Amino acid sequence: MKIAVIGAGYVGLVTAACLADLGNDVICNDIDKSKVSKLKRGIVPIYEPGLEDLLKRNTKEKRLSFTTNLRDAVRKSEIIFIAVGTPPKENGEADLTHIETVCKNIAHYMNSYHLVVEKSTTPVETGMWIKHTLQVYARKKVKFDVASNPEFLREGSAIEDFMHPDRIVIGVETKKAKDILVDLYKPLGTEIVVTNINSAEIIKHASNSFLATKISFINAVANICEKSGADVEEVAKGMGLDKRIGRAFLDAGIGFGGFCFPKDIEAFIHISEKLGYDFELLKAVKKINDQQKISLVKKIEKAIWNIKNKTITVLGLAFKPNTDDMRFAPSIKMIEALKGEGANIKAYDPQAMAKAKLLPEFKGVKFCRDAYDAVRGADCVVVATEWNEFKELNLKRMKKLLRQPVVIDGRNIYEPEKMKDLGFRYYCIGRARQG
Repeated sequence: MKIAVIGAGYVGLVTAACLADLGNDVICNDIDKSKVSKLKRGIVPIYEPGLEDLLKRNTKEKRLSFTTNLRDAVRKSEIIFIAVGTPPKENGEADLTHIETVCKNIAHYMNSYHLVVEKSTTPVETGMWIKHTLQVYARKKVKFDVASNPEFLREGSAIEDFMHPDRIVIGVETKKAKDILVDLYKPLGTEIVVTNINSAEIIKHASNSFLATKISFINAVANICEKSGADVEEVAKGMGLDKRIGRAFLDAGIGFGGFCFPKDIEAFIHISEKLGYDFELLKAVKKINDQQKISLVKKIEKAIWNIKNKTITVLGLAFKPNTDDMRFAPSIKMIEALKGEGANIKAYDPQAMAKAKLLPEFKGVKFCRDAYDAVRGADCVVVATEWNEFKELNLKRMKKLLRQPVVIDGRNIYEPEKMKDLGFRYYCIGRARQG
């Protein structure tokens, strides 16, 4: 099939690369000339395991190309995936101006039938507005269909998620649109959920919000465990063995981050309010998540007394391992709070430091060449991202390099008993034997 993907961001690049790898002819379009130029030279602007090889292979096989020319992208394709950004406004509502602009331009250039698919995460009723915009701005009365095909890609395992999905959701209005998308995804051999466009849009927000709710729930339970002497790891295991609950997303820590969960929760709350429903549950989910970062700062203060003028090492800056994404990363608020208390911050992340250095919240932070360099002379080590590299550190060496043997484990990657046996003052999330 001939496909255009509009937007060379995270979702757009993964979608374009994977669809090309399935044998389709894919044009990926973006207005950022510098980004497109780099992609043509094989330079990938984001870190995602396997993506660079996938892009290079399909570019070499001439199944994938990049362009800033939207007219060519539209007219050389039958299916158009819209994968542009939908950043949150100050009130939490999704900003859909990029989608509207793209739809106006698509309408202007269409000269034959096209299936226009919203791939970006959008609030319910966006499909209706996309259809309206295409109708209003189409220069020629060409036929088209609109569909919703939400993505469920986890950063760090996006290619695996695309190629081996739990399900594919498509929201359509016509049999033709359904047949095209079912045929497109048939090679993946998974269940395809076909519904109307509004339902598909809500499935995306509801899915992410539910997963975020599980995270906030186990973090709330972790706080109870700390106060009662229970171990949240054992509690989560006991809960997760119940098939109705499942173990996934029951890992206590300093809260969720990234671009999806925080943005989608805010958007779903706002959508609900516009429709006349007060989604109090999601407001509580957001509040608990925000409090987790503050509680970690309190743990640090408890462990080293006064924070002012102390040197604190933060291991991990990205919101999760196997990505360089700093958007809404818990490390940002935490480091901002520590700097506000007068701490000197040293930091290390295997992939995210280049992006972190560009953030104003990290001004004055000393970025280190590796984890051992980062912990040297520090009064405290904070684990903020659960990179495998940190799990494999030589803990005896780390202890010798520290000024004080204090570890605040915001991701529960170490065993409390082992840390105490090694002589660390060890603080984690919701587990027994702390301090």
